[in-house]
Amino acid sequence: MKNVNIGLVQMSCSADVEANIQKAVKGIEEAAAKGANIVCLQELFTSLYFCDVEDHENFKLAEAIPGPTTSTMEELAKRLNVVIIASLFEKRAQGLYHNTTAVIDADGKYLGKYRKMHIPDDPGYYEKFYFTPGDLGYKIFETKFAKIGVLICWDQWYPEAARITSLMGAEILFYPTAIGWDESETNPVINQEQHDAWQTIQRSHAVANGLYVVSVNRVGSEAGQKFWGGSFVANPHGRLLYLASHDQEEVHVEKIDLDQTEYYRTTWPFLRDRRIDSYQPITKRFIDRD
Repeated sequence: MKNVNIGLVQMSCSADVEANIQKAVKGIEEAAAKGANIVCLQELFTSLYFCDVEDHENFKLAEAIPGPTTSTMEELAKRLNVVIIASLFEKRAQGLYHNTTAVIDADGKYLGKYRKMHIPDDPGYYEKFYFTPGDLGYKIFETKFAKIGVLICWDQWYPEAARITSLMGAEILFYPTAIGWDESETNPVINQEQHDAWQTIQRSHAVANGLYVVSVNRVGSEAGQKFWGGSFVANPHGRLLYLASHDQEEVHVEKIDLDQTEYYRTTWPFLRDRRIDSYQPITKRFIDRD
């Protein structure tokens, strides 16, 4: 068996950047003490989710990658012998910013970064104001414990992103996330529908690609949003191995067996039966029938 222990740090954030980083450090230390090999943090964990407004002051939250926070994570990863997946607000150049996740190997080596490809622009989520779409393409990272793929939040709604990352050899797909309910929405059916859609689409990526999916979301109320937590680990058939609460900070470690991927992919051989000769239309924005 190729067992890998996956650590998830689900936390709330404040306006104090240093306090958020230290809380994340403590979460990683707790996960490592529980035996974690790979630890994933939520999207933009160093600050409040600032994209609820279009405010130029928020660009001051950005940093270089590699930079100060990745240096902290490199030291931590080496000390604890864990892989760290850290989602950060990247300042690439003056006037050029990305929503980016850095991956640090268990020896403290910076392996690289993935820049969020799909950028939303919706009430409360004005990310196009801040983030340039990713230009590094989809990525996998060969860490000490597994080949991992990283996508970020809004990417999770796109099966194309999950498929491409899995075809590149990812054994586990990680989604650092920041998503919640609008606090002005009082209809419980709508709220439940939104959450269930979010979870279902990610579990479907696990099924369609025959790999483990790990999603890490934040909790707490910020700027009219109640972030719904619900971080989870799904196996290659989409079965939930772990599900966090909607409102509590949690550090959890889940053991997965990567050798089971062979079983799932041969039992339901979706990759075998793909008709790659017929998929050219998927590259079009829309297929007009005129």
